[in-house]
Amino acid sequence: MFKALDAAVVGRNPSWQVMAQVSLGEFLTASDKSAFLAINSKRVDFALMNEQCQVVHALEYQGTGHYRGQSAAARDAVKKEALRKAGIGYHEIVAGHTTPSELRALVGKLVPAARDEQAA
Repeated sequence: MFKALDAAVVGRNPSWQVMAQVSLGEFLTASDKSAFLAINSKRVDFALMNEQCQVVHALEYQGTGHYRGQSAAARDAVKKEALRKAGIGYHEIVAGHTTPSELRALVGKLVPAARDEQAA
């Protein structure tokens, strides 16, 4: 998944980057220690960073066993709310349901085209 996502993002805009398994505490802050500890222990599968190295979108890969335990839904709810409050987009990629063309279309919506391509 990483290779396909990275190729789509960099192909659309080489100044953007894809990071994998990033702790929310690396790019989010919280007003108090307990709130920070709650988000710092969570990770996103993929973080899309713009040319200023700011995380703009988080993508979660939902594999076939993702929701087997109830804790996955609770973890996702914490992630979604923290990202929403920070103004960072949250998007899911579902195993067996997201085709390569759908992944490229999602990247096309999320990542602006490189400036030299826009001028052409």
